[in-house]
Amino acid sequence: MTRIWKAYSQASLILRVTIALVLGVLVGLMGGEPVAVWLAPLGDILLRLLTFLIVPIVLFTLMVGVNQSREGSAGRIGGKVFGYYLASSALAITVGLIIATLFNPGSGMRLDEQASFSVPDNPGVVDTLLNIVPNNIIGAFAELNMLGIIFTALVFGIALLKMRQSEHQQAMGERLYEVIEALNEVTLKVMSGVLHYVPIGVFAIVAETVSQQGLETLLSLGDMVVVLYIALAAHLLIYCGIMRLFGVKLRTFFREARTPMATAFATQSSSGTLPLTINAAHRLGISKSIYGFSLPLGATLNMDGAAIRIAISAVFAANVIGAPLDFISMVQIVLIGTLVSVGTAGVPGAGIIMIATVFAQVGLPIETVALLTAIDALVGMGATALNVTGDLVGTSVIAQSEGEALKETPLEDTPATAKV
Repeated sequence: MTRIWKAYSQASLILRVTIALVLGVLVGLMGGEPVAVWLAPLGDILLRLLTFLIVPIVLFTLMVGVNQSREGSAGRIGGKVFGYYLASSALAITVGLIIATLFNPGSGMRLDEQASFSVPDNPGVVDTLLNIVPNNIIGAFAELNMLGIIFTALVFGIALLKMRQSEHQQAMGERLYEVIEALNEVTLKVMSGVLHYVPIGVFAIVAETVSQQGLETLLSLGDMVVVLYIALAAHLLIYCGIMRLFGVKLRTFFREARTPMATAFATQSSSGTLPLTINAAHRLGISKSIYGFSLPLGATLNMDGAAIRIAISAVFAANVIGAPLDFISMVQIVLIGTLVSVGTAGVPGAGIIMIATVFAQVGLPIETVALLTAIDALVGMGATALNVTGDLVGTSVIAQSEGEALKETPLEDTPATAKV
């Protein structure tokens, strides 16, 4: 038993996750519904463990990052992060519309008049912006209000930095900073243990998803799924072009990015994958002052995969009702979809909410969303994987623009990430 555990723990994480994905698909196809019932708790444990780590990782990483940033760089980096995420979301929707227009998913299908779908509540951009400032810190942590957690970490991180720079409070500030830094390290230590469980949880989640969805669902709306994955692949190639333009070496990037990508694909959770994305950025040698801000924010606001999903779903719905989109409608979708991708940040079922909101704005029938919910898991897996990839691409590009070259070999493991 000891020998098996040693071999398992020493194998690379991406190898373990890849094997788990393949085995999950096979077991899901052969086992059927009983498999889903038996394996569901193992997948739930992984999601709970990753969610359990979100608050301490975001809070302590960002506070340490603020205190390690060069003077005057925080505002510049923040501007780059927001600019990149906004441009990337708009580009993703445009790519989705182009690919969908070329392949025309949904052509020949007709809407089932009995189909119905109630639009979930959309908090809107204004409410989302108000949620940045929580009226209760504990409540923000309990509700996993990512924007509120980021705001709290930034405010207290900047206050700590001012203490360390103060003549009268410097000693107190330094002692407090050492405590925060130690808490950050112990959080990473906990994460190193959780990472060993990731392949088991991924196996369970994939097996459950495949056993519940089955091949029939995939085949019934196959053209929609295929077109979506073609668009995701096209946007991934655009990422590669952007990284090459900024001097980011693709082999170095994907060496570390593939693990959070695979995990996001299985779990369908950008926020839940955040611990793995942060670990990947650390191994790439990116400074905490950059990834500590860009990755938590990206997990909340930057949804390139979801943006592509909006675009393709809109073309699909228009084709189903026999009214292809004109140029003006496409422009509307780009503008509204970009804003909605921010407005629905952090809301459960965000992909469906985004789609329903855009449909309502541009006059597409909400009933078509009922069709799309049948393949929600299948398209959500690919969209979430691209969401996470986009966060790490933006972080790497911004790091490169700040003069930080990604490490050719993984950053030497700290005690917190040893043997992962």
